[in-house]
Amino acid sequence: MNYFRTALLLAGLTALFMGIGYWIGGGSGAIIALAIAAATNLFAYWNSDRMVLSMYGAQQVDANSAPELVNLVAELARRAELPMPRVFLMDNPQPNAFATGRNPQNAAVAVTTGLVQSLGREELAGVIAHELAHVKHHDTLLMTITATIAGAISMLAQFGMFFGGRRDSNSGLGPIGSIALMILGPLAAMLVQMAISRTREYAADNLGARIAGQPMWLASALAKIENAAHQVPNEEAERNPATAHMFIINPLSGHGIDSLFSTHPSTENRIAALRQLAAELGTDGAPPVLGSRYPSRRPWGQPSRPRGPWG
Repeated sequence: MNYFRTALLLAGLTALFMGIGYWIGGGSGAIIALAIAAATNLFAYWNSDRMVLSMYGAQQVDANSAPELVNLVAELARRAELPMPRVFLMDNPQPNAFATGRNPQNAAVAVTTGLVQSLGREELAGVIAHELAHVKHHDTLLMTITATIAGAISMLAQFGMFFGGRRDSNSGLGPIGSIALMILGPLAAMLVQMAISRTREYAADNLGARIAGQPMWLASALAKIENAAHQVPNEEAERNPATAHMFIINPLSGHGIDSLFSTHPSTENRIAALRQLAAELGTDGAPPVLGSRYPSRRPWGQPSRPRGPWG
């Protein structure tokens, strides 16, 4: 079903892409936009994960460079019955994370240095489990492709501002039409992102809490990340807002027009849903606490052995 939704999304965004092309250049503009959309779709399917990871300067880590982080991901992946994903670290002070990849066999989990430094191990487990839930639900292909194509649509709409020209009987939007196109194109793409992200975040919270074994670990992490996201800027996300829906918490500052483009459900509502799940599961309904080799109460920022290269 997720693959059908992905195909439907690609078709819808392609149509939007063509519509913008038509408004800019008439029939020839629509044809050019179709060709660009086809190339973008193909590129997005095979390379969008690499592009997004590169966009955020994510560096792959392994059991030698970041043993605690990688071992935690491995343990949670086993619980989720998933292949071991690649693990990436982003040098960014804002605590946040996302997952990407076209399928579980090619998945990647990326976390910021701010996340591993500000959360305890149990909270970090909740966040990673949430991202693995996205992988298990096959959300990552949909979310990553949306980011790629929505970014392309935003760029095309902005081109309309410069190449719309004067309105005549054949083509051209004129300055007013070009300005409207520059606003409405990205807005349409962001509305698609909102529809994708809001429902999927609740589902990933629910499954992620079950994978980690304790819903309140994730609830605590969400509260901390939400608070920090409004205080610590994520410059890469501000430059690439089309990727905001991929993160566990909206990484945008919320200043100015950002507040119109919220891609996530209310964090308060998400925490309330996790509290309800915790009450339903009860203490007896949770899997065992993560392995004893990981002190569950020790803050991640105070490791018992030398830290990885992000320290």
